[in-house]
Amino acid sequence: MTAVSPAAFRSRFPALAESVHLASCSQGALSTDLVAATNELLWSMRSHGAPWDRWVGVVEEARAAFARTIGARPGEIAVLSNASECAYQVASTQDWSRRSRIVCTDMEFPSVAHVWLGQRPRGAQVRHVAERDGWVPADDLVAAIDEETALASCPLVSYRNGARLPVAKVAARAREVGAKVFVDAYQAAGVVPIDVRELDCDYLVAGALKYLLGLPGVAFLYVRDGVHDDVAPQLTGWFGRVDPFSFDPRSLDHPADARRFEVGTPSVPSAYGAVAGMRVLAAADPAAVERHVAGLVDDLSARLVDAGEQLWMPAETSARGPMVALVDDDPNRLAGWLAQRGIVTSPRGHVLRLSFHYYNDESDVAAFCSALAEYRRG
Repeated sequence: MTAVSPAAFRSRFPALAESVHLASCSQGALSTDLVAATNELLWSMRSHGAPWDRWVGVVEEARAAFARTIGARPGEIAVLSNASECAYQVASTQDWSRRSRIVCTDMEFPSVAHVWLGQRPRGAQVRHVAERDGWVPADDLVAAIDEETALASCPLVSYRNGARLPVAKVAARAREVGAKVFVDAYQAAGVVPIDVRELDCDYLVAGALKYLLGLPGVAFLYVRDGVHDDVAPQLTGWFGRVDPFSFDPRSLDHPADARRFEVGTPSVPSAYGAVAGMRVLAAADPAAVERHVAGLVDDLSARLVDAGEQLWMPAETSARGPMVALVDDDPNRLAGWLAQRGIVTSPRGHVLRLSFHYYNDESDVAAFCSALAEYRRG
């Protein structure tokens, strides 16, 4: 199959003909494929009532599609609801009396970081590595990981400003001291090529809502084959059984593969959306997507700096992900003003986040810069 061009990819998102979507870090743009998948779900309910065979099949399609996306096997993927749930499942299997330390960073998404803090009553000690100018140096992270570390947690790309964190060096250091590695790839999957074998991580989480172009309500947890649980996952349910459809209330068996981390009924509509989103992405070459997005990030960054704007992101282009973080006195006000003009952005903290996907092009950069200049003129 020939990989599609950015223009052909963009054509699957009709709303982009009349709007500028620079908020994939919050929610991906709506594709014709996602609309069709939602209609298919509704038709299945109308035609067949509750077609569980089809629904479970779609969940399995989503599992397999995500496995292909990150270079894993389907048996290494658990289908859950969100990143917090994924992180909790990992944390619940750790015996903190053996090793107590969790190392994470200020660039961690709170939904994950709060789970680590929630393990303190069980004996965990959380060590945060501070950010420096919108990034966390590898030396700082490596120095924080020692023989007392049970788990090292690091986002592949930070939600705060799109910075790429030094995950490979974190994993290498963790291996030296016998610690496990948790990677949050929610802000990377779909626009940054991911190979879990190269990352050498034990766990990786991502969801379908953002760059995977799906819906909220589904997240995927990669669990490397061979990872040992100190204790069985503490949150469980009927999909966490060897045979979910045995309906045995007296048996608590856990599958040997990653499905042991699963819980209750999965979000079937979200699974439909995940399959649709990853089907769209499968038409593009991941390396081409990364190059295209990087070019747009560099272009917008340069234009904003030339215009006298302040950015909060790594200076090194190799440390930048799919986002430009623009410093502003009132990012929410600016985002609202832009939205009235059909430009969708994502404010967080002291910055306005401007994130790119393969469907964005130079016209989006130009439209935003023109609108920002008008806003600054008052």
